[in-house]
Amino acid sequence: MKFALIGVAGYVAPRHLKAIKETGHELIAALDPHDSVGILDSYFPDCKFFTSMERFDRFLSNHYNQVDYISICSPNYLHEAHCKLALRLGAHVICEKPLVLCDWNIQPLQKLEEDTGMKIYNILQLRLHPEIKKIKENLSKTYHHVDLKYFTPRGEWYFQSWKGVEGRSGGIETNIGIHFFDMLIWLFGDVLDFNVETRTQKRSMGTLWLKNANVKWNLSLDKHDLPEQSLKYFRSIKIDNEEIRFDNIFGDLHIESYKQIFEGNGFTIKDVYPTIKLITNIRDTK
Repeated sequence: MKFALIGVAGYVAPRHLKAIKETGHELIAALDPHDSVGILDSYFPDCKFFTSMERFDRFLSNHYNQVDYISICSPNYLHEAHCKLALRLGAHVICEKPLVLCDWNIQPLQKLEEDTGMKIYNILQLRLHPEIKKIKENLSKTYHHVDLKYFTPRGEWYFQSWKGVEGRSGGIETNIGIHFFDMLIWLFGDVLDFNVETRTQKRSMGTLWLKNANVKWNLSLDKHDLPEQSLKYFRSIKIDNEEIRFDNIFGDLHIESYKQIFEGNGFTIKDVYPTIKLITNIRDTK
């Protein structure tokens, strides 16, 4: 199958390049306004590269229905527009988190899926992690008490980039916590209520009441919140006093994500909607 990729100079793009390569497919076109994309030589040296959206659009329009998938690794606030572009170009979509910043942006994408016959798939790799799958398999039917801590310090550069601007990244819950909120809903059921205790540019703390659990969440980008200053990050979930650390949690799960999509088991708009709705509501809490 043939791919195009939007956002090839971004942080997460190499995982997608590797997934496309490892699953035996071809990248024919890539787009990014930044031209530091030498990594293409390691995967697809013959790939056409564009820094202009107009030229990228023209190239794919001339190859309409020849591109099977467009992978989206652009900044969060551009995902919705890039998904729409891909669908209109006659390609399925594989989109990085978050699919959109706000839950009211979901319905137009669903309508465009129906109109074009194309599908949007989301990268929700924690659902594929062996340890998380094992937790889900072994969970009892009783109500659980959960404590989630995810501390991943960022330097001052972060807050000068689009990632530190809430209108572009969606804030800490969207840019940092979305995979974990999705994991919690997948493990413990529908969202019943939530309470935000602290919410700043660097921190988010609160309580989440799910169908089968109450969850204390604590997200931080501040190095001073690390339990030991020698640590680079701290990622932990405690379920009924049993702690599980996931310091190397993401790994190469993009490859497995792509395989699942090709086998018809990809995560769709319907799967991601509850998490998008939750983080929209948390962000709107005053």
